[in-house]
Amino acid sequence: MKILKPLEQFLQSESKGGIILFVSAIVAFIIANSPLKESYSDLKNLLVSLNVGNWELSKPLSSWVKDLLMSFFFLLVGLEIKREVLRGELSNPKRAALTIVAAIGGMLIPALIYSFINQGSPGIAGWGIPMATDIAFALGVLSLLGSRVPIGLKVFLTAFAIVDDLGAVLVIAFFYTASLNITSLLIAGGFFALAWILGWLKVSRLALYMLVGALMWYFTLKSGISPTIAAVLLAIVIPMNKRLSLAEVQKELNQHTHDDPEQLEGQLEHLEHVLAKAQSPLHRLEHYLHGWNTYFILPVFAFMNAGVNLASAGFGPVAIGTFLGLLLGKPLGIFSICRLAVKLKIASLPDGTNWLMLLGAGFLGGIGFTMSLFVAALAFPGSTFLDEAKIGVLAASVTSAIIGSLLISRALHE
Repeated sequence: MKILKPLEQFLQSESKGGIILFVSAIVAFIIANSPLKESYSDLKNLLVSLNVGNWELSKPLSSWVKDLLMSFFFLLVGLEIKREVLRGELSNPKRAALTIVAAIGGMLIPALIYSFINQGSPGIAGWGIPMATDIAFALGVLSLLGSRVPIGLKVFLTAFAIVDDLGAVLVIAFFYTASLNITSLLIAGGFFALAWILGWLKVSRLALYMLVGALMWYFTLKSGISPTIAAVLLAIVIPMNKRLSLAEVQKELNQHTHDDPEQLEGQLEHLEHVLAKAQSPLHRLEHYLHGWNTYFILPVFAFMNAGVNLASAGFGPVAIGTFLGLLLGKPLGIFSICRLAVKLKIASLPDGTNWLMLLGAGFLGGIGFTMSLFVAALAFPGSTFLDEAKIGVLAASVTSAIIGSLLISRALHE
């Protein structure tokens, strides 16, 4: 069906991204445990400066990746959340119910497990680490099971992970913020108001949003809040309206269709122009960012953060809490609350799925990876707990992927 084509393309893109992400993580892990480990550490700590006149912004390369490159990832997350809420799976309350309750259960139980294991210790700051799901990694594992996986299960996992991302964004905004610089925060708020006005006026030029967004990003960074929050806020105001309706597109194409081959090039140029107008600014930006995130930003982030030296990292309460929170907390929270929601007739199972498949999807939800590593970096900056948390994230993600894929594979053969 044509209506499913954009969704299928999205799922295929995310699946490829998960595989690339996995390869990047493996390469980083191997290097971090090889004679090249010092060079790897030096690369992450390489000081990179941006100078314009007397103005300078200097940060280690790993911080540029976390604060700048990942802002583009969060911009895409924000766009996906807005699209899903307005016109996607989350726009229909009945369809959205299962994914929303799944996300709540999948965030609450892992956080409780982690907090129970780390109560009364400095490691308690990492309670948000096992709450997130890596959509690209999860769909990448799901893609390995072939075309027999029901589209309903893929849509459920995608929508659930998007709601999960929204939860992670809120946790980052409210609980992982350093000391605030009120002046910078107010200036960032002013630029957000300007971006909101542009959206309200339905301005379609993406360059204007990106310029305002860059200024908002800088002052959010200076305020002490993770600048990735600025990216999500920017996504919220980017309009989803089209400059031309489908009827107007058809009219434009009919008026400029000729049989003369010599005019073919001009017709093609006009077609590109008309189709660009038929896309909303949100869809255009989302389409542009997908490739960069899939093939560059996320693999670079994985390479910079997945390299943990086993000799220097222990498996203490932080690692155990992270590991059990993702591996057990995610499927337990997702499966149990979905079971309750279906029993109470608040929601229904996705088309073509059964409870064993949903349990498998719950385990795939335990693939925290990108988001979990990001939260870990915010929770334990420069701390020995950071490597410990990474060990827990990596071990749980791999184990969850194996168990989840085995359960879904068995369900497909029943």
